[in-house]
Amino acid sequence: MSKKDYYEVLGVEKNASEDEIKKAYRKLAMKYHPDRNQGNKEAEVKFKEINEAHEVLRDPKKRAAYDQFGYDGLNQGTGSYTNADFGDLGDIFGDVFENIFTGGGRRQQAKRGPRRGADLRYNMEITFKEAAFGVKKQIKVPRLEHCDVCKGTGAKKGSAPKTCPVCQGSGQVRQSQGFFSISRTCGNCHGSGQVITNPCSKCSGKGKIRKVRKISTEIPGGVNDGSRLRVVGEGEAGDYGGPSGDLYVVIFVQADDYFERHGSDILCEVPISFAQAALGAEIEVKTLEGHVKMKIPPGTQTHTIFRLKGKGFPHLHHPGKGDQHVRVIVTTPTKLSEKQRNHIKEFAELSGEDTSTMGKTLLKRFKDAISG
Repeated sequence: MSKKDYYEVLGVEKNASEDEIKKAYRKLAMKYHPDRNQGNKEAEVKFKEINEAHEVLRDPKKRAAYDQFGYDGLNQGTGSYTNADFGDLGDIFGDVFENIFTGGGRRQQAKRGPRRGADLRYNMEITFKEAAFGVKKQIKVPRLEHCDVCKGTGAKKGSAPKTCPVCQGSGQVRQSQGFFSISRTCGNCHGSGQVITNPCSKCSGKGKIRKVRKISTEIPGGVNDGSRLRVVGEGEAGDYGGPSGDLYVVIFVQADDYFERHGSDILCEVPISFAQAALGAEIEVKTLEGHVKMKIPPGTQTHTIFRLKGKGFPHLHHPGKGDQHVRVIVTTPTKLSEKQRNHIKEFAELSGEDTSTMGKTLLKRFKDAISG
């Protein structure tokens, strides 16, 4: 089955900006996230396609190679998207986790040597308040770890890997064709230079086993939607004594029904009555830390914005907090008693307005006056 066009997967044009690609990815990733679509195979496939498309299009070099050569261009030194070190882990645990390839995929090595483990990615959804105050969460990370029986050697306890008899430990075999000599990776040891004659019973000679590790992660207050947090050494185990990869936690912040975020500042709307706007009042306003009192001066117009200093999100990279901006909306009464209606007529007369035409249009005139 042929792959879908990456631009079509994200629903963007081929000349889309980095910001447009990022926004499209976030929207689709939230929609098809496995945590929201448990048991939905179609959503799992879609989520995998979205992540694959984003990994290519967000990287200028990979995107340029894809635009020029298509999928073939991604395998010419710009990265491979076959989960070489990840095995079939995605099929077992879903696509919340995925390998992050920053190099050119597997590299053939002439001799066995230390190789860094693969990086892992975890998509984490947090609430608006958790993003504001920070949160400590424990996540379950499925990954490949060194076998605790053979300590990663792949050989049965009491034995050890032996030098490959085909390549004599070089990892390469040489073929001569006339005046030319061609080297290729040894098919017997797959380039490692060693073979295991007595494999470990627990890992079947692979040196690694799948485990689910519980990891505590600290999400700092003020974190942004789309932020990527690096947890050093919590990726997959390396090969031949190489270091473990890292775990990258990508943050998705849920929208809030009351607050709207703009950097470190937040915005909310608060309704006030016509009397409060005209005469002034002291009202209660909801903040991230609870309710506070705020003064409304007499003659306040609808859509006036007031600032509550230091009531926003904490700054992520330096001390202090943003502000909360409160937009007041003057509301028009929809039901009036006879007494209220007479008082409003009296008010209109005192203001020099013609009350003979008010009648049924009284509310409309008030709405027009307030909105204007």
